[in-house]
Amino acid sequence: MQNHWIVDLTFEEDESRTTCTAALSGFSAPGAQGTGMARRNPSDEADAAIGEELAAARACHDLAHQLVGRANTGIESHTHNPSHIPL
Repeated sequence: MQNHWIVDLTFEEDESRTTCTAALSGFSAPGAQGTGMARRNPSDEADAAIGEELAAARACHDLAHQLVGRANTGIESHTHNPSHIPL
């Protein structure tokens, strides 16, 4: 069996902030999404790529934490013992 999940990154930007949503899609993918934000210091030069990279990294990190939490819950429901998977 092969499975394929897609991570879709969506960005919203204003003058000083970039927000990213990382959403999973695909056959049997859990309906999870993470969010991340980057803020530009007012004294820094505007560079959209930097804000997008940082916001995307934070959104993917949030998504990863949620998936590890789901895995922990699944393990605990099967083993009936506490589980802790480090990220």
